[in-house]
Amino acid sequence: MEHHITIPCGELELAATLHYPTDKEEADCRGGSGKWPVIIICHGFIGNRIGVDRLFVKTARAFSSQGYMVLRFDYAGCGESTGDYGAEGLDAMITQTRRVLDYALSLDCVDSHQVVLLGHSLGGAVALLTAASDRRVRTLVMWSAVAHPHNDIVRIVGKDAYRQLEADKGIDHKGYLLTPVFFDSLSKHQPFEQLRKFGGDVLIAHGTADDDIPVDYAPLYQKMFWLRADGQCDLELIFQADHTFSNRDSTLTLIGKTSAWLLDLQKRKKEWYDWMI
Repeated sequence: MEHHITIPCGELELAATLHYPTDKEEADCRGGSGKWPVIIICHGFIGNRIGVDRLFVKTARAFSSQGYMVLRFDYAGCGESTGDYGAEGLDAMITQTRRVLDYALSLDCVDSHQVVLLGHSLGGAVALLTAASDRRVRTLVMWSAVAHPHNDIVRIVGKDAYRQLEADKGIDHKGYLLTPVFFDSLSKHQPFEQLRKFGGDVLIAHGTADDDIPVDYAPLYQKMFWLRADGQCDLELIFQADHTFSNRDSTLTLIGKTSAWLLDLQKRKKEWYDWMI
């Protein structure tokens, strides 16, 4: 069952789609307490909640069939949400993500101890930065995640276009007006410096044929996460997958490995809990 909803965030209206578990037995098994775990999907740079080649639709439906509640949404100025993309920078995207968290956790059927943030590309960095400042996030999944927001987005936009950026104007990129405020905010946030603040478990997945965000970021992220005092971090490299995992095999492999990791994580936590008792 899927519901299209609108989540208020200040003066903004964030368009979202809520997927209820379609397998009630799986949902009861995963929730345990009669409530369901929730996965919130954060899309990437000038993206939307559908995703390239419907990646996030496929992901949400796959996870809902496995007993998860899934919430995917459009950041301001993207998809069907109101507002202008990046108008208030990365800080606003973190605020919007936290507002979506508020909404998800206001639902009586959601287990507040099983909250997963799944972010793709720039959304991966936003998910990490949100998790670092919000203890309600228990698990983090990062697909093709940006590591150096300013440099990575400038490379995608193009250095020549970026050089045309003026203090009182923005630059047009595929119909989106990117302002100095947006680029300044990208410089302000450094995921590698913030990740130690998140003590939960992390899965990093990246395609080996990613031409947009270097696959070398993935093992570096894992190394940095392993330096934390708490939480584990696992890495999955998807062979020959591009930035958006756009072919069928890449999509199925990505979703399958992510699902298996979440299931294994849940199993290990249950075994640890039983051992402690």
